[in-house]
Order: sequence, then C-alpha cells, then structure tokens
Amino acid sequence: MSIDYNAILTNPICSFLKAKFQVNIKTFEFQTTRKEFEGDITLLVFPLLNYIKINPEKLGDAIGDHLINTNKSVISYNVVKGFLNLSLSNFFYLEQFQNIFKLDNYGHKVLGKDANEVMVEFSSPNTNKPLHLGHIRNNVLGYSVSRILEANGNRVVKTQIINDRGIHICKSMVAWKKFGKGETPDNSNIKGDQLVGKYYVIFDSEYKKEIANLVDDGLLLDEAKQKAPILIEAQEMLRLWESNDEEVRVLWNKMNQWVYEGFEITYKNLGVSFDSYYYESDTYLLGKRIIDKGIKDHVFYKKEDGSVWIDLTNEGLDQKLLLRKDGTSVYMTQDLGTALKRLEDNPNLKGMVYTVGNEQDYHFKVLFLILKKLGFEWAQSLYHLSYGMVDLPSGKMKSREGTVVDADDLISNMIIQAKLISEEVGKLDSLSCKQRDNLYENIALGALKYFILKVDPKKSILFDPKASIDFNGNTGPFIQYTHARIKTLIKRAPTTISGIDNTLSLNNKERELIKQLGRYPDAVSLAGEQYSPAVIANYLYDLVKCYNTFYQNLSILGIKDKNLKSFRIALSQKVAEVVSNASGLLGIEVPDSM
Repeated sequence: MSIDYNAILTNPICSFLKAKFQVNIKTFEFQTTRKEFEGDITLLVFPLLNYIKINPEKLGDAIGDHLINTNKSVISYNVVKGFLNLSLSNFFYLEQFQNIFKLDNYGHKVLGKDANEVMVEFSSPNTNKPLHLGHIRNNVLGYSVSRILEANGNRVVKTQIINDRGIHICKSMVAWKKFGKGETPDNSNIKGDQLVGKYYVIFDSEYKKEIANLVDDGLLLDEAKQKAPILIEAQEMLRLWESNDEEVRVLWNKMNQWVYEGFEITYKNLGVSFDSYYYESDTYLLGKRIIDKGIKDHVFYKKEDGSVWIDLTNEGLDQKLLLRKDGTSVYMTQDLGTALKRLEDNPNLKGMVYTVGNEQDYHFKVLFLILKKLGFEWAQSLYHLSYGMVDLPSGKMKSREGTVVDADDLISNMIIQAKLISEEVGKLDSLSCKQRDNLYENIALGALKYFILKVDPKKSILFDPKASIDFNGNTGPFIQYTHARIKTLIKRAPTTISGIDNTLSLNNKERELIKQLGRYPDAVSLAGEQYSPAVIANYLYDLVKCYNTFYQNLSILGIKDKNLKSFRIALSQKVAEVVSNASGLLGIEVPDSM
C-alpha cells in the first residue's frame, strides 16, 4: 500500500458538499503541495466550481474549516486562489507508517494463481564475438524490467534468441580455419567468446588487405569487395552450412560451444540469468508456416517472381518483403516464426517484451502490425523495449575493427577501481579477504548497473566508468553506502522495537521520510507501466537523500526518549528494507557493511 491521502479526504469532503450545497461529487483532484507553500496535500478547488457557484477561496475556506473540525488527520490549511493546501497530523503519518512497517515485501505484489505470464527477451547476442558495453545495457535493462514486472505481480519468463548462423558466423570460422593452427580456449587460456571474436577481427583485417591488393591490380573498389577470396570462402562456407555439410557443421558446433561457455561466464559475472533459450539456426525457417497462413487469409500477396510481400502503406509504413523469390526467409520471417514458437512453448503467455536497440524501432512496428493483421489476439500485448546506444568519450564502438569495450574487461576494470576507492573511504578492517573481494565486486556492478539504469531507456548514454564509482551523488555506491550505514546503525540498536507510539510529535524530516516511503508502491507500479528501471533508480536516489538528511540532523540511538528512539530505529529499518528491495529490482546487491 502507498499513503492514500485521497481515502481520508474524499468521503468527508463529499459528505460536507452534499449537506452544505446539495451536490453529489464523488471524485476530487489532489496533488502534492508545492514546496513554496505550507501543506502536505492540495485539493484543486477550481473543478468544483462547475457544480458550486461560489468564490473559490470561500469554498476552499469552507472545506478547510470543516476538515479541521471533523477530521483528526487534518491540523491546518491555507487557501491560495483555487488551491486548498492541507497539513496533515502526526497521528495520520504515524498510522500510515505503522501500516507500512508491518508489511512484508512492502510495495511488491504477491504472485497469484491467476497471474499474467509475460516473456522478456534480452541479450540476444551473435556467436562471432564476446559481449560488449552495448550488450551490458541490453542485459541489465532486460533483467531489471523482468524483476520489475515480477514485483507487479506477473509471472515472468526470461529468454533470448541467439544469432548463431549467417555470414558473420562463417567469417570467424573461415579465419580460424585459415589462421588458427588448432588454437582453442584451453590451449590458449583465452575465454571462448573472446577467442572467436579474435578471429572475427582477423577476418576483417585480412579482407581489407585483399581488397587493397585487388584495387592495386586494377579492380574498382565495389568489385574488389565482392571478389576478395576470403569473402568468397565465407560465402561458400555459409552455402555448405545451409546444405548440412558435416565438416562445416562440426566446426560450427565446436566454435559456437566455445562462445556459449564464454557467455555464461559473463552472464554470471553480470548477475543475469535466463529461463529459456532460442537459436536462430532452429527458428529461421519457422516463419514459413505463417507465410502460408497469411497468403491464404489474403493478408500477404505473392508477386510474379514468387516473392511474398505485405502492403502496409495504408498504415503509414511501406511494402515489406517476407519471403524471397527463391523461397529463403528474411529476418522478419524468422521473427514471425519465433513469436509463434514461443507462444506454442508457453501457451499461457499474455505478452512479450523485446529488449532491442532503437535502430530496430521500424522493424518491430512492422512485426507487431503483421501479427495483429494475422488475427493473433496476443499481438496486442507485444512491446518493444527500445533503448539508446551506449558510447564512450572516445567515440562509437566497432566490433569488426576490435575497438569495442569488452564486457569482461570493463567489469574487471570497474572492480579494480571499486577496490581503490573503497580502501580510501571505507572501514574494511573487520572484513575477511573473501568478504572484501565480494564487496568490491558488488560496488563495481552496482556502479555500472545504476549508471546505466538511472537513464531513461530511450536516451543514449555516454558511459563514464570513473564517474559511476562515486560514493557521493546520484550513483550506485552512494545508495549502497547508505544501506550499509543503516544496517550498521541497526546492529548497534536494541534487539527489539518496543512498538510505535502514535502520540509522538514528529519532526518535519521524519514526516518527509514517511512520505517518501509511501511513494514506493507507486514507483514500482509506474516502472512496470513504463518498462523503465529509471523510475526505480530515481526513486531510490530520492529516498536515500531523504534518509541522509534525517540521519545527519536527528539523533537516533542517542536520544533519551525510548518511544522516539524506537520509532526512529523502525523508520531506519524500513528504509533499509525498501532500499534493498528496490535495488534488487535493478539487479543490484546492497552490502550490510562498507
């Protein structure tokens, strides 16, 4: 539950207006009082003038007087033009906090028997290179949205489609076959996905050399690009793969397995996991069943050359190719088939979320529209979680040139930075070496994930590793440090809380902290509606800022009043719980000591 100001005010105001003005108004507009005015909650009086013909300030005064005289939750009011600003009592806030305090997993909905099942696709890498910084944003975003949807009462299936076939995969295979000399992850001590990525870069380097040689021999650049021998080898390897050539398939399986083993290490280090996997090599032909259905239902049409299309010009889009004239599929065919396959595998699915970069916005508009035109009701519940790119101060990344920021290297470097900074600001003497290593890793990943997730998904990010690991400001380590500070305080506190006295006189900073706690369920709900972890991240920052103001200005363990001490400890305890739960929605672990 969140703090429901509306519930304590609506009925009294409704009854008063009915008795005083003979009007039956059941809904009212409330908003948080602006900071420049005194009050907690504001009633908008102007909309009431449609029913009551009276000066808005007089009407505000009349309602305010009535609430003060009849409602113990209201202690004062002021009227500014058509706005009635109401100040609420200590009793109200203490009662609200008591309700919040006794709830387990406050702000998160329970998974019921009739919960909607939603699939979230993220990661979806190619098997010709290791994961990089862009993949990190995809993974932490998709994983966080999965956790947020679960907190909103959904049953979530985390999945990915692995792009394990195509010319780009064959390029790595050709380069390894020509230049690898039997190199493997075991005999080279190189992580499998990084080893395969190494040969993808080698292919590009050799390809450029061959193009230059052909140009020197008199070919035009475009012709040289097509006739480079190493590219022709890759194209022939793809043809053999599609023909199920045994030798090519064995090599393909072996190199892909190296990559999968490497990916799993990165996923584990990043703290993400999946419930199911789909492979392009299994799904790229599935869409042909849908093509047949679309032609039969007159949703698609076939041209004279045998290619299949859909005309979406009436919807402001274009004509889209779905099947080539030789009968081979395109990406759209594959995605149509994969969507149907996922529904067959998960018959209770009520929706699918695709975590894919914004360069594919148009593709998903077309995909969703085609599925709707084919009559699939579940197509109404498809969502493209579109996100902007991640760049570094040095510029954009290009994997074929070997200039990407490798995910493993980035995580390792962040852990080193976290160690250096933690040793400067932390008190780590009581921690074992293993505990310290875990702490450095938690801080590094917290910094990385928070820096990415605090930004609206649609916006691009310029990632600054150094700025992300800062124990001050809007950063993951600041939130982690606040949680550790509270847990340390609670360890020093009495073992039991004697209860919460609802006659206490509250300080303004205590009231503000209760208000902030009360906003958490709404933040979880809004983050689910918008598929935006940024809502949770920014709520978290506001909460820890509010707590630190409370902590720095009010005595907690040193105060003599036992009831007030018990209340402040309970308030701190609940803040720590919410910080932990909200951080968990971002995939961030918060340590108990730092």
